[in-house]
Order: sequence, then structure tokens, then C-alpha cells
Amino acid sequence: MKVTIHKGSHEIGGTCIQLSSGKTSILLDAGLPLSADSQPVDLSKLIVDALLVSHSHQDHFGLMGSLPAGTPVYIGKLARSLIDAPRVFLGEDRYALDFHDFKAWRPFTIGDFTITPYLVDHSAPDAYAFLIEAEGKRLFYSGDLRSHGRKGILFENLVKRPIRDIDVLFLEGTMLHRNNDLFPDETAVEETVFQTIRQQKNISFLLASSQNIDRIVSAFRACRRAGKLLVIDIYTAWALEQLRQVTENTPAMDWREIRVFAKYGHDESLKANPEYFGDFRNRLYGHRVMPKELYATPESFLYFGKMSDFRRINKFKNAENPVNVIYSQWLGYIDGKHAGQSGSDEISAYRSDSGVNFVYAHTSGHAPIEDLKRFAEALKPKMLIPVHTESPGGFEELFSNVEMATDGVPFSI
Repeated sequence: MKVTIHKGSHEIGGTCIQLSSGKTSILLDAGLPLSADSQPVDLSKLIVDALLVSHSHQDHFGLMGSLPAGTPVYIGKLARSLIDAPRVFLGEDRYALDFHDFKAWRPFTIGDFTITPYLVDHSAPDAYAFLIEAEGKRLFYSGDLRSHGRKGILFENLVKRPIRDIDVLFLEGTMLHRNNDLFPDETAVEETVFQTIRQQKNISFLLASSQNIDRIVSAFRACRRAGKLLVIDIYTAWALEQLRQVTENTPAMDWREIRVFAKYGHDESLKANPEYFGDFRNRLYGHRVMPKELYATPESFLYFGKMSDFRRINKFKNAENPVNVIYSQWLGYIDGKHAGQSGSDEISAYRSDSGVNFVYAHTSGHAPIEDLKRFAEALKPKMLIPVHTESPGGFEELFSNVEMATDGVPFSI
């Protein structure tokens, strides 16, 4: 089996790995780099039979639109819905690719490859690792995974009942030089949100990704405990509707403690795409909250928003009763180096604003070192290749059978 890591051997994000066996060639992810200094892979020059997408984060699928039209793409059904939705809301064309769904733990074939998807715990729902078999070799690609989310049992199952006879393990190392000590799990995030909103005299805003379903659950649970109402926007409500494909136990817009704030742009997208949204718009308006309600009793609400909502936040700033801004994402986004992130500078400035009570509450979507070691020790691969990490050299001190790879340099296993 021939392997080429086009991107990901020495950086976090932009992951793209090509595997070839016999007459078949496939890609593992086609990610958009997170760093502005990183050159994206030119997928138009790659001849592949299919792309496997591990999950719905841009740094794993963001370049797939540059593949030739009709290229087969294998992805979880929910993950595909979450990838399509932002394009519809932004008025962009949906991907002209040949999508195929797969099921967790059910093998399927692409030419000479047999692939088994393993559902994993990550900050994006419907995230997968892959066991890939060809030529008598067994390769395991971790994708992005962790053990401390609300689906941590998936990680524990892989450790307790590990896959055997792994020739190569591609293991993500996002957290190699980071730690998760402040908020080791989602329960810790929920507790901080609860303590922040329980006796609030003004509204609270929690800033996080609408695709971080665990974070929405944490916000909802905190609201239920504190007797508050959780406000979500139309896009978030739609994301939760898609989750109903796989579970009825996740909060949704028709739950008693949830209200929907209808942003003009989102509503225009609903009206412009009735064939895509069906009766969603009609159902949504039965659960709407109006701006005047937020202003009348702001202490009753926790608003699940984005950094781009800073203008709305500003309307509630009050030196006597500060507005709570609970920042629930990677702190790097507000380090002054992410001008492309709408609102990043404004949110960063809230840390010294007397009208704002700035609170940090976030747990990573990636496994810390201790869990990565448990995972590798359980699988016992003959070869471990670091990916999705800025410090692959650090693996040699922590793991056995480590081999370094270099972007663009093919090798055989």
C-alpha cells in the first residue's frame, strides 16, 4: 500500500492523506488549512477514486469542492447535512459531488480497499475514525477524537476492546503541547455556565459553534438548572433538526425551555430555499422570541451566539449590571491574529470592558496526551505516524514505534 500525506504531518488542520492499492486510490479527508501561512493542497491535480470525510469541520473537508465534479465522497449522513447547511444559508451552491452515506461499524468497499467506520467522541457530531484494509495490511486513521465529551463511551470502548493487528496508526496530536486542565470535560463547562447565569441581572451570551452539539447540550442543561430560557438562532435550530436523524434526546427548538431568535439573513435563506427546508420555517415561528422580550426581561435568557454577534451584545452592555459573555471556543481565535474571524477583535476587547463580565468556559474537542497514550497502548500498532500536530517530534518521547512522515513524500507499508 502506498501512502502520501499531502498535508498534516507537521501542522494542525488541513489534513489530506492519499492511499493507493492496486488500481484504487482514495483520500482521507481534504482539509482547509487553519493557518493563513499554510499552502492548501491542489486537489485538482490528484487522481482519486473516492474521498473519505471523517467529520464536518472545515480543516477536514474544506477543500473537497475543488475535486472534479462527480467524485464519490463517503461521509456520515448527519455530517453531510451539517456541511450542506452553511452553504445554503450563505447562498452558495451545494457541492457537485457524488455523496455516499455509511453506517458506523459496518464495513464497505471502494475498489481494493475495505473500510470500517468507527464513530468517535469529538466536538463535531457524526465524527469517525477509519479502519482501512488492503493487501493484507491494516491501517487505522484516528481522525479527531477525545474521551471527555458526552459520547466518551465510544473512546472507552475502543480502549477496552481494541482493534488488533494494526500495521499503521495515524494518530492525531492536537493537544501534544496543550492541556485541558481548566475544563477537563463538558460537565465542567456546564457547571461554569450554570454558576454564571443562575443569579444574573442581565442577559448572558455563550459564544460557540452551532455544530458543537455537546456545548449546546451543556448550555441547555445549565439553563434548565437555573430556570432560564436558551435562545438559539435559526441556523442553530436547523442544525439541531438535522440531529434528529440519529437521536430524539438532543434539545430542539420545540422544547419548552428553548426559543428561536430570527435573524433577517437567516430568514431570507429559509424563504429562498423552500425545497431544502420544507415546513421548517412554519414550525420555527411557533417558538420565536422577539427582541422586545429580550430587552424586557434580559435576566431570563442565555443567548447561544457567535463572535459576530458583538453588535447585539453591545446593546446590553451595562456597567452596573454587566452582560455576561461566556467565551466557549479556542482562545486562539481572539489572540489578535485572526482578522478573518468576524468579531474576534471586538470579543477580545470585552476582557477589559466594564460593561461586560467575560467568562471563559471551554473544553477541547481533542484528546489530551494521557488519553492518546491510552489509545496507542491499547491498539499496539506496529508503526505510529503522527498527524494533525505541530510537534510530531514530541511523539518519540511518549509513544512506541513512532515513524515520522513528511508532507508530499510517498512511502509504502
